[in-house]
Order: sequence, then structure tokens, then C-alpha cells
Amino acid sequence: MTVVECVPNFSEGRRPEVVDEIVAGIAAVPGVQVLDRQSDATHNRSVITFAGPGEAVAEAAFGGVAAAARLIDLNLHEGAHPRFGAADVVPFVPLKDDDMAACVGLARELGARVAGELGIPVYFYEEAARSERRRNLAVVREGGFEGLREAIGRDAGRAPDEGPPRVHPKAGAVAIGARAALVAYNVDLETDDLALAKSIATAIRERDGGLPCLKAIGLALDDGVQVSMNLTDHRVTSMAAAYAAVAERAAAAGVAVRRSEVVGLLPEAALVGIAREALRATGLTQAQVLESRILDLVLAGGAEGAAP
Repeated sequence: MTVVECVPNFSEGRRPEVVDEIVAGIAAVPGVQVLDRQSDATHNRSVITFAGPGEAVAEAAFGGVAAAARLIDLNLHEGAHPRFGAADVVPFVPLKDDDMAACVGLARELGARVAGELGIPVYFYEEAARSERRRNLAVVREGGFEGLREAIGRDAGRAPDEGPPRVHPKAGAVAIGARAALVAYNVDLETDDLALAKSIATAIRERDGGLPCLKAIGLALDDGVQVSMNLTDHRVTSMAAAYAAVAERAAAAGVAVRRSEVVGLLPEAALVGIAREALRATGLTQAQVLESRILDLVLAGGAEGAAP
């Protein structure tokens, strides 16, 4: 049995009753466990994390997408975070590296079903992409809901991978993919200077010559600005390295960091990596984490013989 994680992002972070109904659509599938939910009113976005057997997770993802399409109207949606769909992104994440192919299969099957049953255009990204250009989510989502609404029927390059060549009138489109675990990490600055946040994001992100495996954008918040980041491989660029890069450039402009936050769940190995850096404990490994060793025993069935 292949156990996978799914981390869909929905374009609703201000109406908890709507998020409750979306989560209910996910949790209703037997075998699926909802692990985490986080909503942000400024971004107007919610991130739901759940896991279980692959086919059950795909069924739960469909339930979440269907609920979002019924409850969210992007024509009325405003928020700081880029989006082009009510269910904006739906990534499948393997818990073991050799399960990536299974996650690609789940993404493709879900995409065909969402397009066929809900009439929502689907774009595959990352490992599920059908072309190299569409591996990058930023390229897929370029222009947001409003931009895609104008371009999808006129520009052959914006044609969906599945579904009609037009946005759903309320739910827009959806990006469905398969990817390795990433860390969503934000750093808020003590300023309302959006140009500064954007310039820092440009300087530190990989595509503009910055830190490898780091994506970043600058966003305006109600009480300041934020450098919003995705670390696509925490082993290459850690949260500590990302924080230091933002803080250093902000300090050079005379601006302090207000706080930072992790969005959703993150791999235990990411925290071990931070401890290794901070403590200069070069030999520290995940195998030295007590809970990790106990979990290994449980998954291997070794806990059955343990003393009560």
C-alpha cells in the first residue's frame, strides 16, 4: 500500500465555515487523516494537509476541489497571495522517494476527473507536468484568475492539459501536481515598503541568481510586508539560510524582521538540519531524534514486541 500526503491550497482564508465544509469533504473519505489546517486572512488562503492510501487521498482531494468549486467565487475574491483557482494548487507528495511515480499517476487521474466531472480546466505541474515549461507553478499560474480568463481561449500556450479552454466562471482553474516535500516559510518585515520586500525576494530566489531551491515573492500585509518563500529542497537551502538572507538585506535597508512563520507541516529532517547549523553539530542525524526512532519501530512492526 502506497501512503501519500496531499497539501491543497484553497482560495479562502476569511470564512471559517467555508473552510470547515471543504475539510469535511476531505475527511469524509475512509482511511484519510487530516493532519493540519491553516488559514490566513491577509492571503485569503487556506492550506490543508492530509494523508492516507493513494487512491483514498485522490478521492479526498476530489471532494475538497468539488466543495471549493461550489463555495468559492473568485470574482469576489481578494487576497495578497497569487491565485487562479478556488482550489488553487493540489500537490501529491510521496512519503518515500520511490513513490513519486505513483503520485504522478494520482495527479493525472485526479486531473482528468476534475476536468470531466466539474468542468474546471486543469494544469499539471512539477513532476506531473506534460512539458518542461509547466514544471514551474509560477509559469502555470501567471496572470492569476483574471489574466487566465482573458488568455486561455486565445493563447495556445495557455491551453489547459485537461478540460475546456475556458476558466470555470466561479472556480477558475486548478494546478494539480506531484512534488517532493517542501517548506513554506514566510518572513515579515517591520515596514510597509512593498518595493523592499519585492527586491529582497528577487535577490534571494533561485531564478534570479539567488539561493538554490528557493522561490520567493514580496507581498503586502495589513500591518507590513512579507517575503513569502517556498524551499523546494531544505537540504540545499534551509530555513535558517533563507531567514539570514532576508534579515541581512532588510538590515542593510535599516529594517528589522518582525517575525517568521512556517505554513503547514514540514519534514522532521528540516528541523534537524537547522539544529545542525545552529549548534554546529555536524554529526547530528534524524536517527538521534527519539520520536523518529519510535515511529520507525511502529512502521516496521517492531513495537509489537516492546514491553508494555
